[in-house]
Order: sequence, then C-alpha cells, then structure tokens
Amino acid sequence: MKALKNILAAALVALAGCSVPVESPQDVALGVVSRAIGSTENVTFELVEAQDGLDCYDINASEGQLLIKGSSPTAMCYAFNKYLRSACGSMITWGGKHLELPGQWPDYSEQATSPYKYRYFLNVCTFGYTAPYWDWERWSAEIDWMALHGVNMPLASVASEAIARRVWIQLGLTEQEADAFFTGAAYLPWHRMGNINAFNGPLTEQWHNGQIDLQHKILDKMRALGMEPVAPAFAGFVPPAFMEKHPEIKANQLEWGGFDKEFNACVLAPDSPYFKEIGKLFIQEWEKEFGHAKYWLSDSFNEMKLPVDKNDAAGKHELLAQYGEAICNSILAGDPEAVWVTQGWTFGYQHDFWDKESMKALLSRVPDDKLVIVDLGNDYPKWVWKTEQTWKVHEGFYGKQWIYSYVPNFGGKVLPTGDLDMYASGSVEALNSQWNSGLIGFGSAPEGLENNEVVYELLADMGWQKENIDLDKWLEDYCRARYGYCDDKVKQAWKLLHGSVYSSLYSYPRFTWQTVVPDQRRKSLHDINDDFGRAVGLLLEASDSCSASQLYVNDVVEFTALWLGEVADRHYEKALKLRGTEKADEELTQTVELLSVADSLLASHPNHLLSRWVNDARAWGEGEIADHYEADAKRLITTWGGWQEDYAARFWSGLIKDYYIPRIQIWFSDKAEGLNTWEESWITTPWTENTGAYDDPVAAAKEAVQNAK
Repeated sequence: MKALKNILAAALVALAGCSVPVESPQDVALGVVSRAIGSTENVTFELVEAQDGLDCYDINASEGQLLIKGSSPTAMCYAFNKYLRSACGSMITWGGKHLELPGQWPDYSEQATSPYKYRYFLNVCTFGYTAPYWDWERWSAEIDWMALHGVNMPLASVASEAIARRVWIQLGLTEQEADAFFTGAAYLPWHRMGNINAFNGPLTEQWHNGQIDLQHKILDKMRALGMEPVAPAFAGFVPPAFMEKHPEIKANQLEWGGFDKEFNACVLAPDSPYFKEIGKLFIQEWEKEFGHAKYWLSDSFNEMKLPVDKNDAAGKHELLAQYGEAICNSILAGDPEAVWVTQGWTFGYQHDFWDKESMKALLSRVPDDKLVIVDLGNDYPKWVWKTEQTWKVHEGFYGKQWIYSYVPNFGGKVLPTGDLDMYASGSVEALNSQWNSGLIGFGSAPEGLENNEVVYELLADMGWQKENIDLDKWLEDYCRARYGYCDDKVKQAWKLLHGSVYSSLYSYPRFTWQTVVPDQRRKSLHDINDDFGRAVGLLLEASDSCSASQLYVNDVVEFTALWLGEVADRHYEKALKLRGTEKADEELTQTVELLSVADSLLASHPNHLLSRWVNDARAWGEGEIADHYEADAKRLITTWGGWQEDYAARFWSGLIKDYYIPRIQIWFSDKAEGLNTWEESWITTPWTENTGAYDDPVAAAKEAVQNAK
C-alpha cells in the first residue's frame, strides 16, 4: 500500500502557497483526457499498486466501455494516449490533433510495466529556445502533453532568478546589483549553467512576480499528476557585485561561447564557506515559496573546463572531488532529504577532460543515493564525437543513479533529423548491460520543442519498452494514427523519410542560406535529399484520403516547404560560387522565389510562425519593456551572441521573408559591409507580420513541388 499512499499524498498538493482543490489521481487523469478529446464518457480510471515501485497500466476496452488501470496519473494518461493511437487511429501532438473517435470504444487490451522509475523530460536550454515567454495556458497544455506521453520527471526551473534575487539581497546586494547579474529572459538557461551573466538583461520586478505566479501553477499541476519536478539549485556562480563586497573570496572566472569578459561567469572555489551558505539559502527560499522538492538540478561545469594544470592530475582530481562534495553539501544543507541532479552533457562533450579518474574524483565524496546523473546526448557520440557513449565509458557512473537520455534537438531547429533506429533500440542495450544497477530513468532532453514529432512519439513509447521496437510496424501505426490512412504510397513515403532525414543526427541541421556565408563554424548539414523530395511527392498524392487530418496538412506543408528550402539552397550555393556575375543574380532570384513560397506555406503551420514567438515575448510587458522582450527573443534565434550566430536557425514563416531573404540580398549587394548593422537593426526594431497564408495550403504545396526546379 506504500505506493498508493505516495500517489495519494502527491495528489493532495498540500504545499506552501497552494490553493488547488484536492482531486483524486483518477480525476486528475480524467481532466487531462477531457481537455484532450472533449469528453470522458464511458472512460474509467482505476488506481492500482505499482509493480515493484515501477509504473504500470492495464487497458481493457470491451462492449464500449474503456477501463484503464494505472499506478499513477501519468501511467493512466499514457495508457489512454496509447489506446487512442493503437485502437482509434488518433493522435495528439504539439501541432494539433487528429481525432477519429468511434461511436463506442473499440475492443482492445494491453498491459505494460515501465522498466524505469522515472521518465524524464526537458533540458535547461528548453527554457530559452522554446519556453522563455510561455504563459500559463501554454504551460498547462505542455504538462498535459507530458502526462499523455508518460513523463513523470520534468525540469521545473521557472522563477529561479526570482528566488536567487531574494538570496542576493539577503546577502547584502541592492536590488539593482542583483538585477544586473541576470541575462535577458531567453538567455536564462545559460545564466543558470554559469555560461554568461548580464547579457541582454536586466529583468524587471514585474517579470519576477509573473514568473513566481506561473511557477506555482506549474508545480501544482505537475504534483497533482504525480510528477516529480526537478527544481533549480545553486551551482556556485556569483554576481560581480558580491565579489566586490567580499574581496577575500576565492573564485574562478570561466570563459564560454566567445563572449567578452564582462559577461563571463565567476564560480566560487569549493572550499569557500559561502558555497554552502548560499546553496542553503537558495533551497530554503525556494521551498519557502514553492514547497518541498526532492530533486535539485545543479550544473557547475557545462561546456567549461576548470582552471587546472593539465600536468597536475592529483591537483585536478582533488579540486573535482571538492566541487562534487561542495555542491552536494550545499544542497543537503538546505534540505537533508534532497538529491542532487546534474546533466551529463559536458562529460561527453569534453570527454578528453572528463576521463575516468576525473569523473571518479567528482563523484568520490557524494553518496550514491544523493546524486542522479542525466546522461544526455546518447545519440551524439555516434554521430558527432565518434566515441563510446558516456555511460559505457564511465561504467554506469560508478554506482551512482543515472538516467538514459537523448538530446534530439539542438537550438529548436526545425529541419528534420534524428536516428529512429537508435531511438528504437539504444535504451534496451543500457537496460541489459552490466552497468544497469543505477539506471533509474529514461528520457529525452530536447533543447527546443515543437519539431520532429515522430521522434517524441517514439521516445514516449520507449519509456515503457524492455525490447526493441519494430520500426516498420510502428511507423505504419504512426501514419494511421496521424493521418487516418496508410496505403502503400504513405508507407513508401515514410520509408524514404526514415532512410534519409530520420537515419541521422545533426546538431546544426540548417540550410546554407540560413548562414549567409558558409564557413567552418556555421556549417550547413542535413539529409534533405532527393529521396526526401520523392517522399514529399508521395505524401501529396495521398491528399484525397488524408487531407481531413490537420496533422497531414501540417506535414505536407512543412515537408514541402523544407523541400523548397533545399532546392533554394542548391540555387544559393551556385550563386555563392558565381558571386559578382549576372548568372549569380539569376540564381539568387530563383532562391528568393522559392523561399517566398516556403514562407507562405509555413504561414499555415501552427508551430512555424515568427508571429507567435514575437507575440508571446511582447505579452510579458508594455511599451519599451515589450520591445526589449521582443528584441531578446529575436536575437536568440538569429545572431545569438558570442560566436553562436545562426545557431538556432528557425525555418519559420515571417523569419524567412523578413530576415533571411533580405539578409542574403544584402550580402549580394554593395551594402554587404553593413550586414551586421542591418541584423542589429532588425532585432531591435519591432516587427510587423506581413505574410499571407494560402487559402488551400495542400493545393499550393502540390503546385509548388511541380514548379520547384
């Protein structure tokens, strides 16, 4: 009965500042279903005991009655979503829904137990690349999406700065000195990881208050669903003003991303008494505002090397051991029941620095049950680093708890990419390995959401799988649920998509015209090839059978626009080679014409709109404040800062027409030397939408493909 009691206790949400009415786990799950399909008629949820501490469900549909037994609200919600896809040929995604609900629920049965205690979701960077300006309506929808996809351990870092601000003021800083530490809203992920300070800031008190209110709602809903949110903890980074008030402080200034020194972070030395004091205050202030949390995220080394002498191995290892101990103890000082969570990205990204002995040193003074390593980027070693996966190199992290995870998206980029074969099998290898004793979770940590939906549907299913998924069958079921139809042409289309864009992974999937000038840093890499073009043609041929599905319309609009982007890229690369000639102008004209059609097509896609990004940012303020938020949002997806220019490379309506097209035209004009000035002006000048969508986007897509040459 212990598991049931824990679920019920979570559902009570009896926490500081909480005023949410108490609902049973069943009622909470029914609420998600009702919002998803508009009704819960003949749907019954029943709470059952977990299986050896692991979530389980049992679906039984008979004589028009659908009974789902589950060990938690998220298990129930995932089971319902699985039933929708498998039995009803329906799908709920970021981009909308395809619902073909029958007059009565079809007969069906299925049982499953997740092999993982936790199914993890989100990335620190998601709070910049996708969610910095989300309101409660959008967050509520996302939490519903998480529940339907089985997530029970999400990151929850909203309002981190509001809590930190209170701590810094308690420690003697003025409000102005504390505020000067924070970046703009879209850049907060990198502030939280110590990569940058102050850049594009400051934040307003209105912002802090709004974020606190938003975080209360987020946490209330997550907890009611039985989720275990991961809260933000202190990672050692301190404001310059704090160091000025304490000249005795030992701190190391770190470098990242090509930013000037004024934006670099300072991290306390691990033996500083302030490390524990500040960490304790941070957690106490957070729990005073939001209630108890068990898991606390702290990343002190993200993509940054510590200032150690590479020839002094003993000194390096001692410093790492001290840092591991300091971070853990600072968290436990605030809450003895807490568990430190750290993202494992940097351990693979900087694998030369994080050799076995260095990793062992970091972990050496941290109790096994007080640390969870989220092993990010298990797809990345194969494709980019050409190394073994981190969990293999470090032998299951030497007895610590860990979560197997992927980073399917970098920067919120839209271009299709992802290794479906790996996603359908990789975690099973970890489950069956000799180093599985500490493996407590499976997850995905995309830097940006609302892209490549096929990847996330597959990963949601892998959170419940002990064996590899048969991709041929899975993709057929996926198409039927997404489009309501799956004939030989649709199957062949997705076979071509699987064999091209979805058999690879690029951290920089973008077109050459999105970089203006290709160079070694801003590479154009993708697998949108002729097979992809043939897939688009085959999908369009199925329009008579599929066009009633909004998700089909979304896909053909997006894929057609992407194909036009690729054809435009071929013309643009020719223009670059012929720059200065009349032929180059002809190629540039072809590029612009193709991109203009792509821009108008994407105006019909709910997830590929610059207008939504800008409007969400502006909604957090008025007048000059709104202008600042808009500029902050536009800078992140264009010039970024440091040497990250064009990193986020969004393939969005409005951005193509009003940013990318003028930019490449300037590059080919006599005003090319003023390109940087133009970029800055575009970022800081309020934008007005002027793209019109096609009345019949599917027909427009067909015509565009026929004319694309």
